[in-house]
Amino acid sequence: MQDKPLDHLPPLPLLAAFEAAARHLSFTQAAQERFVTQSAISRQIRALEEALGVPLFERRHRALVLTEDGQRLHAACAAALNTLRVAVRTVREPHQRQVLALTTTPGFASLWLIPRLTAFTRAHPGVDVRLDAGLGNRNLASEGFDLAIRYSPVGSGQGQPLFAEAMLPVCSPRLVSELGLPLREPADLARHTLLHLAMDGDSPGMPAEWEPWLNAWGLADLRPVARLSFSSYAEAIAAAVAGQGVALGRRPLVDALLASGQLVTPFDAGIASARVYRLIIDPAARARPAVKAFERWLLEQCGTGG
Repeated sequence: MQDKPLDHLPPLPLLAAFEAAARHLSFTQAAQERFVTQSAISRQIRALEEALGVPLFERRHRALVLTEDGQRLHAACAAALNTLRVAVRTVREPHQRQVLALTTTPGFASLWLIPRLTAFTRAHPGVDVRLDAGLGNRNLASEGFDLAIRYSPVGSGQGQPLFAEAMLPVCSPRLVSELGLPLREPADLARHTLLHLAMDGDSPGMPAEWEPWLNAWGLADLRPVARLSFSSYAEAIAAAVAGQGVALGRRPLVDALLASGQLVTPFDAGIASARVYRLIIDPAARARPAVKAFERWLLEQCGTGG
């Protein structure tokens, strides 16, 4: 019997099952994604390994690890399947509504992006936006996202910078008048409740989120009368609007609330943040009309468009 050529492809369903198992490093999760049983995925992987003549996974106790051959094949499968997804979407788009999949942080989504999205959707009625707001960095290609807006340290990270960030205390204009406590200079914060995002490194005294700002103003030893911590930045800002204390405002995220008078800056004491927002586009999605339109609109909103 004649040997098959070295580049003879195994059955494509086996490659698709392998890509899912390699991405999750779990036969069980791959089976759930592909609506088959765990044993079916296991048989498909075994058949693929036999067809290739090499092991693709190391089967450890309660864990799967890709072999070097498995890593090489997974990279190729993920790229090929993503190319196919983009091609299929491109074929379908002229006949269906376009879907723009975007991932970003909860604070950026709720405070800056969502209030502006109506302008984009009105200008592009054929585009449906799918917004994912979370703190984890999504894999754009394998998880089906066209672009991401990420919050990364200045001088690092990929993508197009959108805008830098400045930090300064903000509060409700009612706060001082209702409490009758001074809030005219940074040291007066000791008399008030500090609102902050719960972070690793928080100590009983200084909240980690406030630490760079307090250090910049020589207030490393400041101890507020009380602290309220929140699981998301948007919640901390909502508490500031409600008059529950002073939050560390991040401009431009809080600019709309400052312009409307829902928040005020009790004193002029801003510092530059060490982080910046960046736009990252999946290379395979860049040519899509919806992605191009959103990129133009976003850069115009940020004042960085040409």
